[in-house]
Amino acid sequence: MDIVVVRGAGDLATGTILRLHNAGLMVVALDVERPTVIRRTVSFAEALFEGACAVEGVRAVRVESVPAAMSAMTSGLVPVLADPKGETIEAFHPVVLVDAILAKRNLGTRITMAPFVVALGPGFRAGVDCHCVVETQRGHYLGTIIREGTAAANTGIPGIIAGHGADRVLRSPCAGVFTSDHRIGDMVGAGEVVAMVAPPDGEDGDGQPVLATIDGVLRGLLHDGIEVTPGFKVGDVDPRGNREFVHSVSDKARAVAGAVLEAVDGFLRSR
Repeated sequence: MDIVVVRGAGDLATGTILRLHNAGLMVVALDVERPTVIRRTVSFAEALFEGACAVEGVRAVRVESVPAAMSAMTSGLVPVLADPKGETIEAFHPVVLVDAILAKRNLGTRITMAPFVVALGPGFRAGVDCHCVVETQRGHYLGTIIREGTAAANTGIPGIIAGHGADRVLRSPCAGVFTSDHRIGDMVGAGEVVAMVAPPDGEDGDGQPVLATIDGVLRGLLHDGIEVTPGFKVGDVDPRGNREFVHSVSDKARAVAGAVLEAVDGFLRSR
């Protein structure tokens, strides 16, 4: 069977996995043990916390071994393994490897890891680290398949939604452990306390609040219990206020996923 290994299970990775899975390919996702994903309602990484999850009707399950992953795929599921170093990749004998970690740098993916290797975003050079790179920066070139060179450098500036960019992102005010009584999909107002960041167990000091920056719906929120550093991204407010959007893959993820499927389909047809 043709297997696609996707490194990463965040929201852009999940959009890619959905597109490949719905096209009939067998896909397995690899991520860290406790992913720091924000858009958890549309990220298969949530299966690593909860054991299972579903995004747009496709179900993902946490597995602990390659045989369990193979069994899950043959049952129509997307298996998710805690394997940040990619130690299981060789055992899957993938025909395609997709690096969707989006770390803005290469964390170990090599062009020799599979017959066809695709990487998302900056940090990779097509023809050296991978066979092609997909542009992930919003704008005219979003979703472009790059076969020579690199994607645009990371600007660090969030995409604009309804006129809001950096101000819609919630960031930790200090180092500590993140907790929240809110849920993704809640409506919040500017200045509202959305979460707290408290000192780790055994350390002195008071917790500090994370305040909503604008009015809108919480479209992303870090998982409770994650340790964060000052300025760490812990949430995202969508000023459009549409709760339905928090449960569906974003336009950006669909554009990137479409490019990956195009590149993969072209490779498979050329074999």
